[in-house]
Amino acid sequence: MARALIVGCGCHGRELGSELLGLGWRVRGTSRRAAGLRRIGEAGLEPAAADPDRPGTVLELCGDVAVVVWLLGSATGDPAAIAAIHRPRLESLLEKLVDSPVRGFAYEASGSAHGETLAEGARIVRRAGETWRIPVALLSEDRGERGWATRTAAAVAGLLTG
Repeated sequence: MARALIVGCGCHGRELGSELLGLGWRVRGTSRRAAGLRRIGEAGLEPAAADPDRPGTVLELCGDVAVVVWLLGSATGDPAAIAAIHRPRLESLLEKLVDSPVRGFAYEASGSAHGETLAEGARIVRRAGETWRIPVALLSEDRGERGWATRTAAAVAGLLTG
């Protein structure tokens, strides 16, 4: 049974996690806050504390993970911090994932974050996929679209079935 790690497991992440559970996956979701961790657990997912601004906290959760989902296209907060999680923090994590069991990476390339920030994140993910021959998916569909979670779960699962 494959396991996904959803980084940024808010309400949409929990919806995606439920879809993956329905496909037979095990799902771990991250949050920086206790309330978020509680809601992840209530959704039937495994809660895990992690901060995407500190890639090591994410990496330590990847020992038994097949696919990482970077669901941070609509992350909020300080613009410089948001840019960092889509650029140097993301790049650092991807460089380290090559030495882990992770075999696929899904990046949310749409959302409310600045367009150029997301475009640069997408370039980093594509480059990592080409360099380390890891399957990647760029998730560009609006989360508000009907059926988003179902289609996104299929894209995540498709990373392993190619």
